[in-house]
Amino acid sequence: MALSIGIVGLPNVGKSTLFKTLTKKQVLIANYPFATIDPNVGVVLVPDERIDKLAEFSKSEKKIFATVDFVDIAGLVKGAAEGEGLGNKFLANIRETDAIVYVLRVFQNADIINTQNDVNPIRDKEILDVELILKDLETVNKRVDGLAGDVRAGKKEGIKEHAVLVKAKEFLSQQKVLAEQAWAEDEVAALKSLQLLTFKPRLYLLNGKPEEVDVSILPNSLVIDVGTEHDAENLSRQERVELGLPELSGTDMLIKKSYELLGLQTFLTTGEDETRAWTIHKGDKAPQAAGVIHSDFEQKFAKAEVIFWEDLLKAGSYAKAREIGLIRTEGKEYVVKDGDVIEFKHG
Repeated sequence: MALSIGIVGLPNVGKSTLFKTLTKKQVLIANYPFATIDPNVGVVLVPDERIDKLAEFSKSEKKIFATVDFVDIAGLVKGAAEGEGLGNKFLANIRETDAIVYVLRVFQNADIINTQNDVNPIRDKEILDVELILKDLETVNKRVDGLAGDVRAGKKEGIKEHAVLVKAKEFLSQQKVLAEQAWAEDEVAALKSLQLLTFKPRLYLLNGKPEEVDVSILPNSLVIDVGTEHDAENLSRQERVELGLPELSGTDMLIKKSYELLGLQTFLTTGEDETRAWTIHKGDKAPQAAGVIHSDFEQKFAKAEVIFWEDLLKAGSYAKAREIGLIRTEGKEYVVKDGDVIEFKHG
Protein backbone atom coordinates (compact mmCIF):
# COMPACT_ATOMS: atom_id res chain seq x y z
CA MET A 1 0.00 0.00 0.00
CA ALA A 2 1.56 3.28 -1.13
CA LEU A 3 0.74 6.15 1.21
CA SER A 4 1.00 9.64 -0.29
CA ILE A 5 0.82 12.94 1.59
CA GLY A 6 0.77 16.42 0.08
CA ILE A 7 2.52 19.29 1.85
CA VAL A 8 0.75 22.63 1.30
CA GLY A 9 1.04 26.11 2.73
CA LEU A 10 1.46 29.77 1.93
CA PRO A 11 4.87 30.87 0.57
CA ASN A 12 7.81 30.93 3.01
CA VAL A 13 6.23 28.90 5.81
CA GLY A 14 8.84 26.11 5.76
CA LYS A 15 7.36 23.56 3.33
CA SER A 16 10.51 22.95 1.32
CA THR A 17 12.68 22.85 4.45
CA LEU A 18 10.32 20.26 5.91
CA PHE A 19 10.43 18.26 2.69
CA LYS A 20 14.23 18.30 2.62
CA THR A 21 14.36 17.20 6.25
CA LEU A 22 11.89 14.38 5.56
CA THR A 23 13.48 13.07 2.43
CA LYS A 24 17.12 14.19 2.81
CA LYS A 25 16.74 15.44 -0.77
CA GLN A 26 18.24 18.74 -1.85
CA VAL A 27 15.42 20.98 -3.05
CA LEU A 28 15.45 24.69 -3.75
CA ILE A 29 14.96 26.51 -0.42
CA ALA A 30 14.89 30.25 -1.00
CA ASN A 31 13.60 33.24 0.91
CA TYR A 32 11.08 34.31 -1.71
CA PRO A 33 7.67 33.08 -2.93
CA PHE A 34 7.41 30.30 -5.54
CA ALA A 35 10.91 28.90 -5.05
CA THR A 36 9.36 25.49 -5.71
CA ILE A 37 8.13 25.43 -9.30
CA ASP A 38 7.41 21.73 -9.82
CA PRO A 39 6.12 19.38 -7.15
CA ASN A 40 8.92 17.46 -5.51
CA VAL A 41 8.10 13.88 -4.59
CA GLY A 42 10.20 12.02 -2.05
CA VAL A 43 9.89 8.48 -0.74
CA VAL A 44 10.42 8.41 3.03
CA LEU A 45 11.15 5.30 5.11
CA VAL A 46 8.86 4.88 8.11
CA PRO A 47 11.18 4.54 11.13
CA ASP A 48 10.60 1.18 12.84
CA GLU A 49 12.92 -0.33 15.45
CA ARG A 50 11.04 -3.63 15.14
CA ILE A 51 12.49 -4.17 11.67
CA ASP A 52 16.05 -3.77 12.95
CA LYS A 53 15.51 -6.13 15.89
CA LEU A 54 13.69 -8.80 13.89
CA ALA A 55 16.27 -8.65 11.09
CA GLU A 56 19.00 -9.28 13.65
CA PHE A 57 16.94 -12.11 15.15
CA SER A 58 16.40 -13.79 11.75
CA LYS A 59 19.83 -12.85 10.35
CA SER A 60 17.96 -11.38 7.38
CA GLU A 61 19.84 -10.43 4.24
CA LYS A 62 17.52 -7.43 3.64
CA LYS A 63 15.45 -4.99 5.68
CA ILE A 64 12.44 -3.43 3.96
CA PHE A 65 10.65 -0.61 5.76
CA ALA A 66 7.21 0.80 5.04
CA THR A 67 7.31 4.02 3.03
CA VAL A 68 5.41 7.27 2.66
CA ASP A 69 5.48 9.48 -0.44
CA PHE A 70 5.63 13.16 0.46
CA VAL A 71 4.71 15.66 -2.26
CA ASP A 72 5.92 19.24 -1.80
CA ILE A 73 3.47 21.62 -3.51
CA ALA A 74 4.48 25.17 -4.44
CA GLY A 75 3.29 27.93 -2.10
CA LEU A 76 -0.39 28.79 -2.51
CA VAL A 77 -1.68 32.35 -2.33
CA LYS A 78 -5.14 33.86 -2.15
CA GLY A 79 -6.73 33.42 -5.59
CA ALA A 80 -4.75 30.26 -6.41
CA ALA A 81 -7.89 28.43 -7.56
CA GLU A 82 -8.39 31.10 -10.24
CA GLY A 83 -4.75 30.80 -11.27
CA GLU A 84 -3.29 33.55 -9.06
CA GLY A 85 0.44 33.01 -8.54
CA LEU A 86 1.20 29.47 -9.63
CA GLY A 87 -1.46 27.83 -7.51
CA ASN A 88 -3.97 26.51 -10.04
CA LYS A 89 -1.42 24.10 -11.52
CA PHE A 90 -0.29 22.88 -8.11
CA LEU A 91 -3.75 22.34 -6.67
CA ALA A 92 -4.22 19.61 -9.29
CA ASN A 93 -1.11 17.81 -7.97
CA ILE A 94 -2.73 17.32 -4.54
CA ARG A 95 -5.49 15.17 -6.07
CA GLU A 96 -3.33 12.07 -6.12
CA THR A 97 -2.45 12.21 -2.41
CA ASP A 98 -4.20 10.32 0.41
CA ALA A 99 -3.94 13.16 2.92
CA ILE A 100 -2.80 16.76 3.15
CA VAL A 101 -0.47 18.43 5.63
CA TYR A 102 -1.06 22.16 6.07
CA VAL A 103 2.21 23.82 7.09
CA LEU A 104 1.21 26.93 9.06
CA ARG A 105 3.64 29.57 10.22
CA VAL A 106 3.76 30.31 13.94
CA PHE A 107 7.44 31.32 14.16
CA GLN A 108 8.12 35.03 14.60
CA ASN A 109 11.42 35.35 12.67
CA ALA A 110 11.25 38.77 10.97
CA ASP A 111 14.16 37.83 8.67
CA ILE A 112 11.91 35.37 6.81
CA ILE A 113 9.59 37.27 4.46
CA ASN A 114 5.92 36.84 5.39
CA THR A 115 3.46 37.23 2.51
CA GLN A 116 0.79 38.13 5.10
CA ASN A 117 0.70 41.17 7.38
CA ASP A 118 1.25 39.19 10.57
CA VAL A 119 1.60 35.67 11.99
CA ASN A 120 -1.88 34.13 12.22
CA PRO A 121 -2.15 30.36 11.62
CA ILE A 122 -5.98 30.30 11.77
CA ARG A 123 -6.26 32.94 9.04
CA ASP A 124 -3.64 31.14 6.94
CA LYS A 125 -5.56 27.86 7.32
CA GLU A 126 -8.73 29.59 6.14
CA ILE A 127 -6.94 31.01 3.06
CA LEU A 128 -5.78 27.50 2.16
CA ASP A 129 -9.24 26.07 2.84
CA VAL A 130 -10.90 28.58 0.51
CA GLU A 131 -8.51 27.79 -2.35
CA LEU A 132 -9.13 24.05 -1.99
CA ILE A 133 -12.90 24.66 -1.69
CA LEU A 134 -12.96 26.73 -4.89
CA LYS A 135 -11.05 24.02 -6.74
CA ASP A 136 -13.54 21.41 -5.48
CA LEU A 137 -16.48 23.56 -6.58
CA GLU A 138 -15.00 23.60 -10.08
CA THR A 139 -14.69 19.78 -10.04
CA VAL A 140 -18.20 19.24 -8.63
CA ASN A 141 -19.81 21.62 -11.14
CA LYS A 142 -18.16 19.82 -14.05
CA ARG A 143 -19.39 16.45 -12.78
CA VAL A 144 -22.93 17.76 -12.16
CA ASP A 145 -23.04 19.03 -15.75
CA GLY A 146 -21.75 15.65 -16.94
CA LEU A 147 -24.57 13.84 -15.13
CA ALA A 148 -27.33 15.99 -16.59
CA GLY A 149 -28.10 13.48 -19.35
CA ASP A 150 -28.32 10.55 -16.93
CA VAL A 151 -30.65 12.51 -14.64
CA ARG A 152 -32.95 13.43 -17.56
CA ALA A 153 -32.96 9.79 -18.67
CA GLY A 154 -33.98 8.70 -15.15
CA LYS A 155 -30.92 6.53 -14.57
CA LYS A 156 -30.89 5.55 -10.89
CA GLU A 157 -27.11 5.65 -10.33
CA GLY A 158 -26.81 9.02 -12.05
CA ILE A 159 -29.67 10.47 -9.98
CA LYS A 160 -28.12 9.10 -6.79
CA GLU A 161 -24.67 10.56 -7.52
CA HIS A 162 -26.22 13.86 -8.60
CA ALA A 163 -27.97 14.18 -5.23
CA VAL A 164 -24.67 13.64 -3.37
CA LEU A 165 -22.92 16.24 -5.50
CA VAL A 166 -25.68 18.80 -5.00
CA LYS A 167 -25.28 18.29 -1.24
CA ALA A 168 -21.50 18.69 -1.56
CA LYS A 169 -21.94 21.81 -3.69
CA GLU A 170 -24.15 23.36 -1.03
CA PHE A 171 -21.50 22.83 1.66
CA LEU A 172 -18.72 24.14 -0.60
CA SER A 173 -20.78 27.22 -1.51
CA GLN A 174 -20.94 27.95 2.23
CA GLN A 175 -17.11 27.63 2.32
CA LYS A 176 -17.32 24.44 4.38
CA VAL A 177 -14.65 21.72 4.19
CA LEU A 178 -16.26 18.44 3.04
CA ALA A 179 -14.17 16.25 5.36
CA GLU A 180 -15.75 18.00 8.35
CA GLN A 181 -19.36 17.23 7.32
CA ALA A 182 -21.48 14.13 8.00
CA TRP A 183 -21.81 11.64 5.13
CA ALA A 184 -23.50 8.27 4.67
CA GLU A 185 -21.37 5.33 3.53
CA ASP A 186 -22.65 5.39 -0.06
CA GLU A 187 -22.09 9.16 -0.23
CA VAL A 188 -18.48 8.69 0.89
CA ALA A 189 -17.86 6.30 -2.00
CA ALA A 190 -19.24 8.81 -4.53
CA LEU A 191 -17.13 11.67 -3.19
CA LYS A 192 -13.94 9.60 -2.95
CA SER A 193 -14.12 8.75 -6.64
CA LEU A 194 -13.76 12.46 -7.48
CA GLN A 195 -10.60 12.86 -5.35
CA LEU A 196 -11.94 16.11 -3.90
CA LEU A 197 -9.29 18.13 -2.08
CA THR A 198 -11.38 19.14 0.94
CA PHE A 199 -12.58 15.55 1.39
CA LYS A 200 -9.06 14.32 2.15
CA PRO A 201 -7.93 13.86 5.77
CA ARG A 202 -5.69 16.69 6.91
CA LEU A 203 -3.01 17.40 9.47
CA TYR A 204 -1.93 20.84 10.68
CA LEU A 205 1.79 21.27 11.20
CA LEU A 206 2.40 24.42 13.23
CA ASN A 207 5.92 25.48 12.28
CA GLY A 208 7.57 27.04 15.32
CA LYS A 209 8.49 26.42 18.93
CA PRO A 210 5.96 25.00 21.44
CA GLU A 211 6.03 28.24 23.43
CA GLU A 212 4.97 30.21 20.32
CA VAL A 213 1.57 28.56 19.91
CA ASP A 214 -1.22 26.69 21.69
CA VAL A 215 -1.57 23.31 19.91
CA SER A 216 -5.25 23.12 20.89
CA ILE A 217 -6.16 25.86 18.40
CA LEU A 218 -6.60 23.21 15.71
CA PRO A 219 -7.56 19.52 15.81
CA ASN A 220 -5.11 17.00 14.32
CA SER A 221 -2.21 19.39 14.81
CA LEU A 222 1.36 19.12 16.03
CA VAL A 223 4.05 21.71 16.67
CA ILE A 224 7.36 21.16 14.91
CA ASP A 225 10.22 23.64 14.72
CA VAL A 226 11.12 22.75 11.15
CA GLY A 227 14.33 24.79 11.14
CA THR A 228 15.66 23.03 14.25
CA GLU A 229 14.68 19.63 12.86
CA HIS A 230 16.49 20.44 9.63
CA ASP A 231 19.68 21.25 11.58
CA ALA A 232 19.32 18.10 13.71
CA GLU A 233 18.44 15.67 10.89
CA ASN A 234 21.60 13.56 11.28
CA LEU A 235 21.51 13.23 15.07
CA SER A 236 20.84 9.91 16.77
CA ARG A 237 18.08 9.60 19.37
CA GLN A 238 20.67 9.65 22.16
CA GLU A 239 22.33 12.77 20.74
CA ARG A 240 18.94 14.48 20.49
CA VAL A 241 18.21 13.80 24.16
CA GLU A 242 21.68 15.04 25.17
CA LEU A 243 21.00 18.30 23.35
CA GLY A 244 17.62 18.73 25.05
CA LEU A 245 15.55 17.78 22.00
CA PRO A 246 12.65 15.28 22.08
CA GLU A 247 13.85 11.70 21.51
CA LEU A 248 11.45 11.27 18.61
CA SER A 249 12.20 13.72 15.81
CA GLY A 250 9.50 16.04 14.53
CA THR A 251 9.50 14.28 11.18
CA ASP A 252 9.09 10.89 12.88
CA MET A 253 6.14 12.35 14.81
CA LEU A 254 4.63 13.63 11.56
CA ILE A 255 4.82 10.19 9.95
CA LYS A 256 3.38 8.55 13.09
CA LYS A 257 0.54 11.08 13.20
CA SER A 258 -0.15 10.52 9.48
CA TYR A 259 -0.57 6.78 10.09
CA GLU A 260 -2.97 7.49 12.96
CA LEU A 261 -4.95 9.99 10.87
CA LEU A 262 -5.43 7.49 8.04
CA GLY A 263 -6.14 4.53 10.32
CA LEU A 264 -3.07 2.59 9.18
CA GLN A 265 -0.92 0.04 10.97
CA THR A 266 1.93 -2.36 10.25
CA PHE A 267 2.35 -6.11 10.38
CA LEU A 268 5.69 -7.84 9.84
CA THR A 269 7.24 -10.81 8.09
CA THR A 270 10.71 -12.06 8.89
CA GLY A 271 13.11 -14.73 7.67
CA GLU A 272 16.62 -15.23 6.33
CA ASP A 273 15.81 -13.53 3.02
CA GLU A 274 14.25 -10.39 4.45
CA THR A 275 12.43 -8.70 7.32
CA ARG A 276 9.67 -6.49 6.04
CA ALA A 277 6.97 -4.08 7.23
CA TRP A 278 3.59 -4.20 5.47
CA THR A 279 1.05 -1.38 5.75
CA ILE A 280 -2.66 -2.20 6.14
CA HIS A 281 -5.76 -0.51 7.53
CA LYS A 282 -6.73 -1.04 11.16
CA GLY A 283 -9.49 -3.63 11.24
CA ASP A 284 -8.21 -5.57 8.22
CA LYS A 285 -8.57 -9.33 8.58
CA ALA A 286 -5.91 -11.94 7.87
CA PRO A 287 -6.88 -12.61 4.22
CA GLN A 288 -6.78 -8.87 3.42
CA ALA A 289 -3.34 -8.60 5.02
CA ALA A 290 -2.18 -11.59 2.99
CA GLY A 291 -3.44 -9.86 -0.14
CA VAL A 292 -1.07 -6.94 0.47
CA ILE A 293 1.81 -9.40 -0.04
CA HIS A 294 0.24 -11.03 -3.11
CA SER A 295 -3.32 -11.07 -4.45
CA ASP A 296 -3.20 -14.89 -4.75
CA PHE A 297 -2.55 -15.15 -1.00
CA GLU A 298 -5.90 -13.48 -0.27
CA GLN A 299 -7.85 -15.56 -2.78
CA LYS A 300 -6.29 -18.86 -1.65
CA PHE A 301 -5.90 -18.01 2.04
CA ALA A 302 -5.89 -21.07 4.30
CA LYS A 303 -4.60 -19.89 7.68
CA ALA A 304 -2.13 -17.57 9.36
CA GLU A 305 0.50 -18.35 11.98
CA VAL A 306 0.74 -15.29 14.21
CA ILE A 307 3.00 -14.13 17.05
CA PHE A 308 3.54 -10.65 18.49
CA TRP A 309 7.01 -9.36 17.58
CA GLU A 310 8.22 -8.90 21.19
CA ASP A 311 7.06 -12.40 22.15
CA LEU A 312 9.09 -13.85 19.29
CA LEU A 313 12.23 -12.03 20.39
CA LYS A 314 11.75 -13.07 24.03
CA ALA A 315 11.28 -16.71 23.03
CA GLY A 316 14.62 -16.63 21.23
CA SER A 317 13.57 -18.86 18.32
CA TYR A 318 10.52 -19.96 16.37
CA ALA A 319 10.94 -23.47 17.74
CA LYS A 320 10.85 -22.27 21.36
CA ALA A 321 7.92 -19.93 20.65
CA ARG A 322 5.97 -22.84 19.16
CA GLU A 323 6.91 -25.11 22.06
CA ILE A 324 5.55 -22.71 24.69
CA GLY A 325 2.40 -21.93 22.69
CA LEU A 326 3.12 -18.35 21.67
CA ILE A 327 2.47 -18.98 17.98
CA ARG A 328 -1.26 -19.03 17.23
CA THR A 329 -3.05 -20.44 14.20
CA GLU A 330 -5.68 -17.95 13.04
CA GLY A 331 -8.37 -18.18 10.37
CA LYS A 332 -10.18 -15.84 7.99
CA GLU A 333 -11.89 -13.80 10.71
CA TYR A 334 -8.72 -12.88 12.58
CA VAL A 335 -8.27 -9.09 12.83
CA VAL A 336 -4.58 -8.31 12.37
CA LYS A 337 -2.92 -6.20 15.07
CA ASP A 338 -0.08 -3.72 14.80
CA GLY A 339 3.20 -5.54 15.46
CA ASP A 340 1.98 -9.03 14.52
CA VAL A 341 4.60 -11.22 12.85
CA ILE A 342 2.71 -13.42 10.41
CA GLU A 343 3.39 -16.39 8.17
CA PHE A 344 0.51 -17.03 5.76
CA LYS A 345 -0.47 -20.48 4.49
CA HIS A 346 -2.37 -20.64 1.24
CA GLY A 347 -3.65 -23.16 -1.22
